Amino acid sequence: MNSKSDSLARLKRRIDALARPVRSSAGAGLFALGHEGLDARLGGGLARGGLHEVLGSEPVAASGLALMFALRAAPPDKPILWVLTDREACQAGRLYGPGLAELGADPDRFVLVCAPDEVAALKAGADIIGCAEIGAAILDAGPAKKLDLTASRRLALAGQASGVTSIVIRAPGTAIASAASTRWAVSSAPSMPLPGDAPGRTAFRLELLRHRGGIPPFDMLLEWNHGQQSFSPYPPLLRDLPAAPERRQMAA
Repeated sequence: MNSKSDSLARLKRRIDALARPVRSSAGAGLFALGHEGLDARLGGGLARGGLHEVLGSEPVAASGLALMFALRAAPPDKPILWVLTDREACQAGRLYGPGLAELGADPDRFVLVCAPDEVAALKAGADIIGCAEIGAAILDAGPAKKLDLTASRRLALAGQASGVTSIVIRAPGTAIASAASTRWAVSSAPSMPLPGDAPGRTAFRLELLRHRGGIPPFDMLLEWNHGQQSFSPYPPLLRDLPAAPERRQMAA
């Protein structure tokens, strides 16, 4: 084995050691996102233990949204694992502690797993999601060409059994049929400066492309409140922005 394979094998042994028998998470319910209007549109929030896809032409916005979903889904005493390929680590970089802290996250909660390729990343992701001692898992496999309906169903079933919520980051144009509970498109939006001309809160334009529960697509502007680790309404003074670009083709 090479060093990467050795590392993944050691990670799997650690996950197996943590794992305990789990019951089906049917009825595990929803986790709220903190934004009253958004949660109402979603019928209370997102499926806990579900697989959720995030698409974005801006990698920072997509990674940020995945992080925020994970923070809302994960119990505060459990770690969040972030899986990415060596290719993505070289192109987009690894996790940055001060940046996590700026979004209200504790960097010590995160475990970064670098896989040599997409196949290894999907295998590691399935093992991680199947462990009930994990709070949430984020899978950033880049183009995700191997993440087809069969592979996504494997991830979804692992989450249903363990109750671990997983978020997959995909590039636009790679969204094929999958077993994901929801699929989202995200882009950055202007933020309102805070008093003293301090940088404003992180702001997004968020669009629901598909919901397996039948909720119709919609788009919404919102902010991230890092102090409360929750989404909040967008400032009224900035609401008159151009309409969201048409992305419905990504929901095929």
